[in-house]
Amino acid sequence: MRVLFVHQNFPGQYKHLAPALAARRDCEVVALSINRQPTPDNIKLICYEPKRGSSQSLHPWVSDLETKVIRGEAAALAAAQLNREGFRPDVICAHPGWGEALFLKDVWPDARMLSFIEFYYESQGSDFAFDPEYADTSLASLCRLRMKNANHLLTLIASDWAISPTQFQRDQVPALFHDRMSVIHDGIDTALVRPNPAARLTLEKAGVTLSRADEVITFVNRNLEPYRGFHVFMRALPEIQKRRPNAWVLILGGDEVSYGASPPKGQTYRQILMAEVGAKLDMNRIRFLGRVPYGNFLKLLHVSSAHVYLTYPFVLSWSMLEAMAAECLVIGSATAPVEEVIVDGENGLLVDFFSPEAIADAIDRVLDDPDRLQPLRARARQTVIERYDLNTVCLPRHLALVDAVAEGRLPPQGQDAPPSPTAAAMRRALQAKREPEYRRHVSRRRR
Repeated sequence: MRVLFVHQNFPGQYKHLAPALAARRDCEVVALSINRQPTPDNIKLICYEPKRGSSQSLHPWVSDLETKVIRGEAAALAAAQLNREGFRPDVICAHPGWGEALFLKDVWPDARMLSFIEFYYESQGSDFAFDPEYADTSLASLCRLRMKNANHLLTLIASDWAISPTQFQRDQVPALFHDRMSVIHDGIDTALVRPNPAARLTLEKAGVTLSRADEVITFVNRNLEPYRGFHVFMRALPEIQKRRPNAWVLILGGDEVSYGASPPKGQTYRQILMAEVGAKLDMNRIRFLGRVPYGNFLKLLHVSSAHVYLTYPFVLSWSMLEAMAAECLVIGSATAPVEEVIVDGENGLLVDFFSPEAIADAIDRVLDDPDRLQPLRARARQTVIERYDLNTVCLPRHLALVDAVAEGRLPPQGQDAPPSPTAAAMRRALQAKREPEYRRHVSRRRR
């Protein structure tokens, strides 16, 4: 079997699947990517480069689509060269988010394509306009959002099958395509990410070594931005420190923007929030750690007393599931797709995304009596083992799906994760409840 992986930053979500297929004697694996990354010898990596930049004179509503067409053209030209060299994939595993998959079926019409649909945009019940403080609900913004889905729709039409990592992410896609989609998470290596009660984390500049005996509050994201609730967490910190003056607060993440709008030019969201609440904080016990090596990230989880994970209704971060696998007590936002994983009071705690007070209350509850809530930590890890474990659940399902698509069969039964029947109802209820409350909160803060 010949498999082609297409990802602008390969391996990306294919970091486990591609090597597993390449290890098979009957598989030839090739990858297309813009960025060159270290790749195993048994995977042939070919890098392509867009031939031009985006136009300046295009209608702004189609500029995003043009960018994706330019990338799609570059990937198609590289694919055509592969075709001339005699490479004919049986299955194409593509992340189409940046446009690379648009024209692959025009190069190889007989190949079957399995597309990774990470996020389909919706104007309601999703990330768009979720946060009144940063929402742009103008007609132009709504129209640009609709146009962003053109790439997804073209890819879905060309795809033989598609996959999303959570039920919520699958449900964003129009129902027309649901009967050709599976829900399989990328997978968490729970043999690697596991609790370590003896772990120590040294903060060299502070001259302190932390362990599970200390009160340690952790907050982790790739970048510190509103999509991941950084602004709400920062506004909760004055009350948290008032109640827990001995707690250490460790914040991991960069100052760039992964999702959503950028802050005013020359500023970062960290600078903006520090200007707002910094005078109320004891910075001697708060550490912004930036981005750290993976081993240090695991140590952070190992010593965490309370791990806060907030997100708009959007893509679920690997870090939340990794925190649960490490037996952190996760205080998560009551938003999709967090609600698919965390059941309040069973394997973690859920709070209103917009409520700094609720976050402080939950942290106070956890730190007041950590032994009483230890069963939640154990059940958090068990949840990840049973539903998201890389080697026993997710990778076998991914491999079976690739085989099925390559052979033109319907995927095996049981590929889809169980739906979260209450998630949609909870989203609607929270939306109705919190929007006027949060608008008042923002109004008071601005005055």
